[in-house]
Amino acid sequence: MRFQVIVAAVFWSGFVESRKVRGISSSYKRFYKERKSFLCIDGSKIIPFEQVNDDYCDCEDGSDEPGTSACPRGRFYCTNLGFRPHYIPSSRVNDGICDCCDASDEYNSPAHCQNTCWNLGQKERAYVEGQMRTLDEGLRLKQQLIEEGVLLWREKQAQLRELQQVAEDLQIKLEEHRRRKHEAERLKEQTLKALEAGDSGLRHQNRTETSIFQLLDSNKDGSITVDEVKTKVVLVHDEERLLSEDEALGLLGGGHQIDLTKFRRTLWDVLTRGDSVKIKDTPGSDDPHLEAADKAAEWEATNLKKVEEAYETVNMEISDLRKKLAIDYGTDWEFLFLNSQCYKLKVYEYIYTLCPFNQVTQKNTAGTEVSLGTWGMWAGMPKNQYSQMVYENGEPCWQGGSRTTTVTLTCGTETALRSVKEPSKCQYIMDFQTPVACQPVLKQRGIHSEL
Repeated sequence: MRFQVIVAAVFWSGFVESRKVRGISSSYKRFYKERKSFLCIDGSKIIPFEQVNDDYCDCEDGSDEPGTSACPRGRFYCTNLGFRPHYIPSSRVNDGICDCCDASDEYNSPAHCQNTCWNLGQKERAYVEGQMRTLDEGLRLKQQLIEEGVLLWREKQAQLRELQQVAEDLQIKLEEHRRRKHEAERLKEQTLKALEAGDSGLRHQNRTETSIFQLLDSNKDGSITVDEVKTKVVLVHDEERLLSEDEALGLLGGGHQIDLTKFRRTLWDVLTRGDSVKIKDTPGSDDPHLEAADKAAEWEATNLKKVEEAYETVNMEISDLRKKLAIDYGTDWEFLFLNSQCYKLKVYEYIYTLCPFNQVTQKNTAGTEVSLGTWGMWAGMPKNQYSQMVYENGEPCWQGGSRTTTVTLTCGTETALRSVKEPSKCQYIMDFQTPVACQPVLKQRGIHSEL
């Protein structure tokens, strides 16, 4: 009898030992050293140690049943040697489904679980090594882009200074051309007034009967006809009305045409009086002095317009450049190279275009383009604010607000738009891969997570 008791005690001791180590991480093993009593880890209760892993839940936190499914709040620790250890709910222990890759959760079930931890570990290590290589290459490319960004930033600053100097020079030229144009118009006006103040009935200086005759003789046949008079001569007080046939005949002395001799005795006398008819052309329009003054005024006006257009163009360039330089391109200007670039991705029947720091668009197969937002701001977490971009105030949605797009930047060796989704109506998310999104801290985490 005593022998049987001893054998039973040895058996029970081994059973407790097996219970106490199952489903426990190494950091918690100190709580499960075999002794007379067991203190629930939350400190709520003390129970006999024999009740640990007895398939009955005594502790509220489930700490007395780490290796069984008795406690609803219990957790089972998968050691998973060769892979990543993790916890599973204790309700999954011995449920016939393999949850731990080392099969430790199905120690007393009909399920035939294989230990796949080594294979999983190999795959993960290969993946981590690939990520590490990508990160190393991404960081190398990022450093190049930082150096290029610094140079590009300096070039943009120098370009701005040059444009500002050009604008200052054009401002001086603008004032000079305005002065010249004003002076030319003043001289033209003075010339015109001087001509109009002349004693001649024609109000022309340096004109003779011969020059007026030649002016009226349009076909240069040596005579002036009724039609030529009607074309070139008008009434002083009604310039818009054409002369009638009889009025023209009267000016020609009753004949249908006259030569220079008869012109002196008829039409010339009427014209010199200047009280009834005059030559249709603007007074003094064929005067060489007025023509020169008029051409000078036109020349200065043309030159002024050219300078004004150049000044406006330069100021627009300065404004655009200032807007670009006001954008936050990162602490080392590493994102500056993205400005003026666009990246496309086709998803089903749509082509999405991301133009960093500008806009996001969507185009369908019919060619209709819709704005999904314009550049708003950086929206990453405080530790890495440059991990997300927000583009807002896109075209309005039907029965909704404006379209917006959130762009998440991820580390990669190439700069490309990788994915586009619409998780909710008119709210788009994009995955944008670029070397400048690589962070050294990721490399450190990768080292710590190696197996």
